[in-house]
Amino acid sequence: MIRPNLAWKITQFLIGFLLFHPLSALDTTDPGKAFLGTWQSQFQGKVFLTIKLEDEGGKLTGSISHMQIGLDNQGELTSAEPQEGEDAFSEAKLTGNTLHLTSKSATGQDITQYEMEITGADLAELRFVNARTSSTAPKPWKLQKLGIASRPLSMKDKLANAAQIWMAGQTGTSPSTSGASATPTSSAPASATTANPMPALKVSDSPLDADLRKAVDALPRRVNDRDNNLGDMVNFVIIGSDDQLKSSLDSAEWQVADTDSKEAALKAILQTYQKKDYLAMPMSQLYLFGRIQDFGYEQAEPYAVVASRHHFRIWKAPFTWNGQAVWVGAGTHDIGFEKDQRNGSVTHKIDPAVDGERENIGASLQKADKIKSMTYYLPRQPIQTAKNATGGEYHSDGRILVMVLK
Repeated sequence: MIRPNLAWKITQFLIGFLLFHPLSALDTTDPGKAFLGTWQSQFQGKVFLTIKLEDEGGKLTGSISHMQIGLDNQGELTSAEPQEGEDAFSEAKLTGNTLHLTSKSATGQDITQYEMEITGADLAELRFVNARTSSTAPKPWKLQKLGIASRPLSMKDKLANAAQIWMAGQTGTSPSTSGASATPTSSAPASATTANPMPALKVSDSPLDADLRKAVDALPRRVNDRDNNLGDMVNFVIIGSDDQLKSSLDSAEWQVADTDSKEAALKAILQTYQKKDYLAMPMSQLYLFGRIQDFGYEQAEPYAVVASRHHFRIWKAPFTWNGQAVWVGAGTHDIGFEKDQRNGSVTHKIDPAVDGERENIGASLQKADKIKSMTYYLPRQPIQTAKNATGGEYHSDGRILVMVLK
């Protein structure tokens, strides 16, 4: 949640910028060129699918790798492993912005049809038209073109990504960052749709120290606003000094949120016109231990920060463990805007699957090699279904991720 007036001022400016430069955001000269290259999809940080597309004399050709997958009743992946071999596409036909693909097995008995659509700069979605793997068709898989990490995003890439993220959040189609997704959808430099997906968490099976368990059990389960409306759940704990915390989050490419709203609005406008990325949108003030957050951190796509960002608030606990500072955090993923049930104004809409943001925070620190140990802990009276201070519903398995920094 952010201050509504500030959010809308910056939102109106940035959306106006998008609308003023529609042709610079999307290259429509030859839609087929956007599909050329090698695309991959990941499950739990591992590549399980590779699609290759190339132009042979003006005709699209290519192949799709073999794989072995497991699905639940809703079509979500439960397992995915690459297999040896690949099937050539017997047909690749472009209709509008959708590429229709047909693959045929070596025996010719198994025919599978797909639809591939570009969703952003070097990002695409693969849908199954007739799935041979199960009576339940897999839900769409996210694809990423290889080579994107080696080059900086252009202005049009950033605008295209922002437009895609904005529309996904507003229409309720923004994918969750939960482990069931084919690829995580974090939207920050370190964990964004424009970067390599985060690896699976390396969590210890060892139980927490008894004193630490007691301390975590005693923590408030939720934060509150200034009117004492209960809100986001406490979903992670970090143990380490002030310097360790700041350097670790900096290494994981988390951005400290601005705290002065007027300066933030001016900075956003100035940096946009200077073709710089503004990624430090202020956060509203929430309370834990009777005081506002010590820090707010966020990750977001350029220009889409007003509508979509990964963020958390963090407080230093009034106790230590083994002589080390204990930091208590509440993280959520903003995916759009919705009505504030308290006063009817506009506020951020969060991804109701809040465990995804807990995982994203842990994965970003793990990827930066800043974690000494990481443990899940189910406290007494866990929060599993609730509403935030603005009335948005969320759900969780109730666990708190406890991380000790190196």
